Amino acid sequence: MEKKAIKIAPYIYFSIVTLLIIILFPREGKFRYSFMEGRPWKYGLLTAPFDFPIDKTSDELKKEQDAIISNVYPYFRIDKEIAQKQIQRFNEAYKNFSPEYGDMHYKRYIDQMLTEIYSTGIVSNEEYEFLINNQYTAIKVLDDKKAVSVPAYKIFTIKSAYSYILEKRPMELDINILRSVGLNNYLQVNIKYDESLTEKVKREDLQEIAPSDGMVQAGEKIVDKGEIVTEKTYNILRSLKQIYDRESGSVQRQSGFIVGASIWIVALMASLLLYLTYFRKKIYAVTKDVVFLLSMSAFFIFLTEITVTYNLFNIYIIPYSIIPVVIRTFFESRTAQTTHLVTILICSLMIPFPFEFILIQFIVCMVAVYMLKDLTQRSELIKCAFVIFLAYIVTYLGFLFLQEGDLSQLNWYLIIYFGINFLFVMFTYSLIYILEKIFGYISNVTLVELSDINTPALSTLSETCPGTFQHSLQVSMLGTAAAAKIGANPQLVRTGALYHDLGKMNNPAFFIENRLGNTNPHDNLTLEESARIITSHVPAGVKKASEYNLPPAIVKFIQTHHGKGKAKYFYNMFRNQNPDAPVDEEAFSYKGNNPDTKETAILMMADSVEAASRSLKDYSEESIRNLVNKIIDSQIADGFLTDTPLTFSNITTIKQVFIDKLASMYHSRITYPELKKERKN
Repeated sequence: MEKKAIKIAPYIYFSIVTLLIIILFPREGKFRYSFMEGRPWKYGLLTAPFDFPIDKTSDELKKEQDAIISNVYPYFRIDKEIAQKQIQRFNEAYKNFSPEYGDMHYKRYIDQMLTEIYSTGIVSNEEYEFLINNQYTAIKVLDDKKAVSVPAYKIFTIKSAYSYILEKRPMELDINILRSVGLNNYLQVNIKYDESLTEKVKREDLQEIAPSDGMVQAGEKIVDKGEIVTEKTYNILRSLKQIYDRESGSVQRQSGFIVGASIWIVALMASLLLYLTYFRKKIYAVTKDVVFLLSMSAFFIFLTEITVTYNLFNIYIIPYSIIPVVIRTFFESRTAQTTHLVTILICSLMIPFPFEFILIQFIVCMVAVYMLKDLTQRSELIKCAFVIFLAYIVTYLGFLFLQEGDLSQLNWYLIIYFGINFLFVMFTYSLIYILEKIFGYISNVTLVELSDINTPALSTLSETCPGTFQHSLQVSMLGTAAAAKIGANPQLVRTGALYHDLGKMNNPAFFIENRLGNTNPHDNLTLEESARIITSHVPAGVKKASEYNLPPAIVKFIQTHHGKGKAKYFYNMFRNQNPDAPVDEEAFSYKGNNPDTKETAILMMADSVEAASRSLKDYSEESIRNLVNKIIDSQIADGFLTDTPLTFSNITTIKQVFIDKLASMYHSRITYPELKKERKN
């Protein structure tokens, strides 16, 4: 036994999607106001809900930090022992100098200079470059836990200390004698940069910066409607927003926020579920249709959640109008409107200015549905996208005039966002094609393209089976007229009719409409063999449809245009010739399914009526009426139309359409008189 596929109830899909929406919903009770410095406050009176500090801006804090950092001088540690050792070394060495150095003036001068230089400090060339490059004007020299400020220009290197001793000498001292003493031997770096101490002082000073600039007390007025948001007011609002954002992470606030959001999301998704359950039972009964509608809604909700959570871009860049455009392409307007409304209501829970957002998107949805009553050409979608763009601009200007009274506060960035939205809507044509492949739908645009007789399949059919092709054209005319009368899809019937006999291309001569001359290929076959060839055009047509990549909706017309009926000509012949012999019912039966839609049922009736009408000898209205009634009543009696949603009123209307159309197709024509030859005078 074959295992039956487990069918998941539609409400399970709704539950899964609803749960995912709640999980991905932005986890914060955000500050619900939007404001800009220099712009009017658009809401009512706002007072402080509690005491809170006015936080400094990041720029203000950075300026203070930069000022502190620039005023923190680098710290150096001095080694006093170096000065003592070097001066002592000089004094001991001076005793061994030759007599010409015996003058104590030189010794006293050098002792004095060494003492002065070491007390100021000698740094390495690298650290001196560090001071110059960072433009320090002074340094802090740490001496016995006491920091002494020393101007940077006074700091020595070994080279500058040597030059300083020579330049400062009294006139009576010979410079050559000073040089010969070997002063470089007694000059050594005695102060070194202490980076860790310098950074520690910086951190301590930075920690003393006050993060706020004043306090706002509970109940204090912050701003009222229409007031301009000044710099001070902006800082207060910004500080309040930061507090809200920080507190949104608390467990209590987070839990309450999630509960509130969940209630609204569940209620809105349940509304969509109930709409399908009670008003669109056919959609609710088909799993792929439910999944399609949920996918369209969930995609835009998830995109909104991600955009709001990570602040990716402006919300008006998201083309919500694609929802009604795409759904209207495959379903009717009310389903498109309902799905779109539920989607934007859920999205409005996450964004600022929800009222404006809902109204703008509602108007855009109505425009999209109205513009796409019948999407049959790509140009209609382009025109629809352009009108949607205009609708965005007009509704935005309406709100602007309502709130401001003029265009002085026009936000040109929003116009740019609407333009980007327009470009996304332009790509809906490609999206429709992708969705057709994924869900097996077929749009009117595709139907119009397939009904072009220059397509490979129809072109080949017209060449190999000209009679069948003419028959298909006549059937399409009958079916299209009947579908239009009872509210079915005329374009779907028209396209399905053109392809329904595609399988006859395998054996065109075995079908009477393609036969030339009096030769009948069935004369050399048994009745069962002839019946098998005739009935095989249904599975052959399905195979041909696969070769030409025809969509499933068109293949369905091929499978159902004969239903589970029989090749009655050969079946009746066999029964008449062999009244007592057993009949192989399978040999005379079509390998197809009975129609289950209005469109496939109309095609079955139109196909049988058009084929039978060719055998009429008298094309009077009465004979045509009798034929139509006989054919369709026979199909009803055989149960071929049991699974279709046609009513008796529909069938009566279809019969009358067929009668009128056949009467006009086979109406009598006048005989044109021939021109007599003129007599010669």
